[in-house]
Amino acid sequence: MEGAVGQGGVAIDAADMAKYLGDWSGDHHGGALAVLKPASVAEVQAVVRLCAALGLGIIPQGGNTGLVAGAIDIEARGSVVVNLERLNALRLVDADNFVLQADAGCVLQTIKDASEAHDCLFPLALGAQGSCQIGGNAASNAGGINVLRYGMARDLILGLEVVLPDGELWSGFSGLRKDNRGYDLKQLFIGSEGTLGIITGVELKLFPKPVRVETAYLGLASFEAAITLFRQARRASADLMSAFEIIGSECIELARLIDADIASPVEAPVHVLIELSASAAVDLRALLVDFLAGAMGSGLVTEALLAESGAQAKSFWAIREGLVEGQAKRGYHVRTDLAVRISDVPTLIDQARRFVTLDHPGWLPQAYGHAGDGNIHFNVLPPADLAESEARATGADITAELYRIAGALGGSISAEHGIGRTRTRAFWAGLAPTHRRLVTALKDALDPQGLMNPGCLLPLTETSS
Repeated sequence: MEGAVGQGGVAIDAADMAKYLGDWSGDHHGGALAVLKPASVAEVQAVVRLCAALGLGIIPQGGNTGLVAGAIDIEARGSVVVNLERLNALRLVDADNFVLQADAGCVLQTIKDASEAHDCLFPLALGAQGSCQIGGNAASNAGGINVLRYGMARDLILGLEVVLPDGELWSGFSGLRKDNRGYDLKQLFIGSEGTLGIITGVELKLFPKPVRVETAYLGLASFEAAITLFRQARRASADLMSAFEIIGSECIELARLIDADIASPVEAPVHVLIELSASAAVDLRALLVDFLAGAMGSGLVTEALLAESGAQAKSFWAIREGLVEGQAKRGYHVRTDLAVRISDVPTLIDQARRFVTLDHPGWLPQAYGHAGDGNIHFNVLPPADLAESEARATGADITAELYRIAGALGGSISAEHGIGRTRTRAFWAGLAPTHRRLVTALKDALDPQGLMNPGCLLPLTETSS
């Protein structure tokens, strides 16, 4: 293996591999024959060819910040982890054409900083941006807080470079925003979670850097009111709204587990974070003030606080970010990533809360998310004194019912986190026969040996391995 990746590119001792075999949440742990860290595209090709010759499964891995075990072999079936942290160069920043090219192992924050240095914006934004890698963002079709305005990772990618399961290299870089020459092959690999090849390079869309940003923290009486507010705000903001987050008041205590000094800006059942941004001299503050005045006058908004500085806006966002870390600090909990039509968000939360309250007293529901795009993270905390083994067993039943509730509303069990290994059975069970046939045919065509990320996305019984 060292011949493929060079000295320093192989880890085989348990201590050296440990950081690559567990996820950020601490919920998932796996095994591997070795962890390989190629430092060039040619080394990635060499690794893939060697593994193909030996019949070894390949687990592509980026920053390992996922939450569904997509980059960890939790079954420990004897695969090799291929981590791209050493393949991390910025290849090109072309501000004239609003294009950036980077190695797949480049950290998202590095890309955002490089874009800003060229007076541009790369809008993908998520809590793990200081450690997640852009190749993983592409492979998982990452979402985040700016999907409302800029779309998912899929919408921000112009081209990909991919090492295929036979070791051949395919490059779809062109810098073109319009290219209608047949199949858009990059879309096969975006969201494929490493099951069809290893992304080694990404070509991204950049945008003009916002020069004005306005942030408000609001209090409302219900989630239904929050969605009504969103509809009105979307129309009133002339598409300048870049984020619309909702937070159930029950989540605030979780943020205080991270920072005990966090103070809730409002006292209301439902909190809303709204952000407007513009790259031109638009009077966003007047726009936001006028809109909120009308919303408060009608009684839709009960409390409102506008950020008077960047520091105050940051303190608002610290609540949203802190509650996620607080859940992880508390330990095991049911974690979901549901998506429904925007109008169904209040119904989803109402039905999910009622289910937990009636069927699992003592468990604590937490509702928050990017409601402007229909994505709700409905998580449930077990009683503090419940043994973890019992909590996990009950948690599996709770998760299944939450998936059923979302499905009955025509929704999805995965808005942005992906399928990985933890959701494979639920994902597969929810597919129509024709959909299953197409997914299997695609996998068999590109990866006939079934060596790319085995057990992820597709059940092992459905692949050629």
